[in-house]
Amino acid sequence: MENIQQFLPFVLIMAAMYFLMIRPQQTRVKKEKEFEGSLKVGDKIVTKAGIHGRISELAETTMVVETMAGKIKMEKAAISLDLSRKVNASPVVEKS
Repeated sequence: MENIQQFLPFVLIMAAMYFLMIRPQQTRVKKEKEFEGSLKVGDKIVTKAGIHGRISELAETTMVVETMAGKIKMEKAAISLDLSRKVNASPVVEKS
């Protein structure tokens, strides 16, 4: 009984670490993978570096993005899930 009481704080700390650190990280990675899989030609995206563009070509792990400066080839992992959602959710007002 005394041995169990001795290890109980360590077990509780490990459980807290799992639920506060490891599990949220795994959930975020899963959402990013789903997002990368759902990308299609014509989607507006924002990279983690802050580059805005539109997808013009897709390959398995890379893509070509059209920007105002030209075309850039980059990895799918460089796309920001949160920033791209904001860009696609906000209405675009075009000047006429």
